[in-house]
Amino acid sequence: MSDAPPPGERHRTERPQGASARHRPRSDGLYAALDLGTNNCRLLIAERSPGGFRVVDAYSRIVRLGEGLSQTGRLQPAAMDRAVAALKVCGDRIRRRERIKVRAIATQACRAAENGGEFLDRVERESGLRLEIITPQEEARLSVAGSVNLLDRSGRAALVLDVGGGSTELSWLDLDANRKNQAGVPSIHAWLSIPIGVVTLAERFPEFGPGDPAWFRSMVEAIKAPVAAFDRANGLRSVFDAGEAHLIGTSGAITSLAGLFLNLPRYDRSKVDGLWLTRDDCDAMADRLLRQSPAQRAAEPCIGPDRADLVLAGAAILQAVQELWPCARVRVADRGLREGVLLSMMAESNGSRRSRRRRRGVAARQARAAA
Repeated sequence: MSDAPPPGERHRTERPQGASARHRPRSDGLYAALDLGTNNCRLLIAERSPGGFRVVDAYSRIVRLGEGLSQTGRLQPAAMDRAVAALKVCGDRIRRRERIKVRAIATQACRAAENGGEFLDRVERESGLRLEIITPQEEARLSVAGSVNLLDRSGRAALVLDVGGGSTELSWLDLDANRKNQAGVPSIHAWLSIPIGVVTLAERFPEFGPGDPAWFRSMVEAIKAPVAAFDRANGLRSVFDAGEAHLIGTSGAITSLAGLFLNLPRYDRSKVDGLWLTRDDCDAMADRLLRQSPAQRAAEPCIGPDRADLVLAGAAILQAVQELWPCARVRVADRGLREGVLLSMMAESNGSRRSRRRRRGVAARQARAAA
């Protein structure tokens, strides 16, 4: 799953704003969230701030760990080498920080590969990082948690679509049922994970030439089949049919479409994250890309050569979902799993601090009673 900015590698460091460090509240340390997906390796390092967190370092590299996995069932040597090289960079960045809590997760490629466990052993030996393979359900939950600030709480329902390299997660949210929980993460009404993402879909339907609507339609139908067979979200069908739901799309493919829509000279997260598109906008960008050759797509500044063969697969996944669960409004999220991991760690830290305070209070009361 991905929220990685296209193309290639990107990292940033944000310096403290406003009050000087001497006058800011004492920090409880740093948090690092690392997400190794089928296509990308991403790292966020952040500190807690009022209302959320402040990013102090970030790193993203396209590694294509799942390249060839759909044909062989195994991670390939060159793909593992690329991923390990990126993870060594992440490990170095984490070790340069003091007082840091780390959670490193791996998703569909490591879940599906016969040699996924062997690969994670190698990662730990060579990078010092211990990766945890999470379940599809946990992946969906974390993607919702990372995107929650982009929900239009005045709506009645939302669908969070997380398009990864090797899997796609859909999470239906009943906002009516969660109306009283405006500040928190809404519960998931239904969720679906399908083991198809932009890498696996592009490998299954190789492109033989630009501008072939039948080829694109084949990809759309391949996604529609498992989504249409899923009936646990049908309780929200009337809300979607009435136009009272919106979609949140989190993936590099969808952020690429947004950058293309804005005609950005280079990718700019501040312009893309939170952008509202219409369904017609999304269809128009897919049509525009379909008319281009792979070389022309590679020359687009918000796509680049690393995504040129994947972006139409992402557009096909988005179109398939829109045909089955139509939403006039689509909100683009340059956020997702990593942000969800960070917020979950911070919430757990809050709970641990409250437990410690309660234990200290109980001990103090017992000591006074015994005195």
